[in-house]
Amino acid sequence: MTTALSPDDLRAAVATGVLSEAQAARLTALAQSRRGAREGLAPGDEPFELFKGFNEIFIVTGLIILTVGWLSAVSVWIAGTIDPSDDPLRLVAQVALAGAVVVWGLSEYFVRRRRMVAPAIALSVLWAGNAALGFLGGQAGEALLMGTVASQTGFAVFPYEALTLPLALSTAAIALYWLRFRVPFAMAMIALGLFATALVFAAARAGTPSTPADLFLLSGSGPFAWITLLLGLGVFATAMAFDMSDPHRVTRRAANGFWLHVVAAPALVNTVALTLLAQATPQANGLLALFLVVIALVAVVIDRRSFLIAGVGYCVALAGTVFGGTGSALTVLGLGVLLLLLDAFWERIRARLLRALPLPLHRLPPVA
Repeated sequence: MTTALSPDDLRAAVATGVLSEAQAARLTALAQSRRGAREGLAPGDEPFELFKGFNEIFIVTGLIILTVGWLSAVSVWIAGTIDPSDDPLRLVAQVALAGAVVVWGLSEYFVRRRRMVAPAIALSVLWAGNAALGFLGGQAGEALLMGTVASQTGFAVFPYEALTLPLALSTAAIALYWLRFRVPFAMAMIALGLFATALVFAAARAGTPSTPADLFLLSGSGPFAWITLLLGLGVFATAMAFDMSDPHRVTRRAANGFWLHVVAAPALVNTVALTLLAQATPQANGLLALFLVVIALVAVVIDRRSFLIAGVGYCVALAGTVFGGTGSALTVLGLGVLLLLLDAFWERIRARLLRALPLPLHRLPPVA
C-alpha cells in the first residue's frame, strides 16, 4: 500500500525540523517532475519527447523557412556583390559566423527562456551546420574541394587532413553550445563529431581509404575498428553516468543519456557486425546473433529500449545495404523475433536479471 505525502505533511515536517524549507521545496519539485515525466506512460516505459505540442512544430516550421530565406538572401547578395578577386569560401565562413550569432540569439529565447524541445533540436542542428560551414571555409575548404575532384578522377587520395581540424573545431563549438543551453540532442552531435574527427584523423595518418565511402567499410577492421569500439565504450560510459545520476528519469540528464545511447549502440555493434557479416558463414551469423542477445540483455538491465533499437537497427541496415544473401536475411528475421519477444516480456526478464546480478539497484531505474 502506498501513502502519498500531502502539502500539510510537508509543512508539518518543516515545522518540526524534520525537513528544511529548501528540502521541502526540492521534494515537491521532484514529485511534480516525476508526475509530469511519467504521466500517461505505462509502468516501466521509457520517457521520450521530441516536442511538447503543435506550437513547437509551428516554431520549427518557422525556423526552417527562416533558414531557407536566409540562405536564399545570402546567395543573391553574394552573386550580386562578389568581386572576382574575393575568396568565395571566406565569404561562406563570414556568412556562417553571422548565422551563428542569429542562432545563438534565438536559442537564448526559445531554449533557455521558453524551454522548448523541438526548437532546441532544430537550433542545435543549425548551430552545428553553421559551425561546420564556418570552419570549412578558407584554405581548408579549398583543399577539400580540390582533393575531392582529384580523388574522383583517380589521381589522389581524398584529403582527410583538410577535414580533421575543421571537424574538431566544429565539435568543440557544439560542446560550447551544449554547455550554454544543455540541449540533450547536442550530446549526440558531440559524440558523432568525436567519431568523425577520430576516423578522419586516422585516415589522414594512414593515407587510406581513397574515398569516404571506403572509410565506412574500413571501420570494421584495423585501427578504424579500435577507434569505433573504444569511442563507443566511452560514449556508453558517459550515457550511463547521466542515467545513473537520474534513475527515475525526470531531468535533462536522462535525456542526455538517451541520445548518447542512440549513438553508442551502433558504435559498439559496428566492428563486430561488419566483421561477422563479411564472413557470410552460418557460424558467423550465429556469433552475431549471440552478440546481439548480449546487447539486448544490457539494454534490458539499464532499461533503455533506445540502446537496443539503435544497435539492432544499425545491424539491420548493414545486413540490408552493405551485405546480402540468405544468411543476412535470416539474421534480420531473427532480430525481428527477438525484438517482439523482448517487448512482450521486458519487465519480467528485467526483474529476474536485477535479482540475479550484483548491481547497484538504487542507481538503476526501478522495476515496474
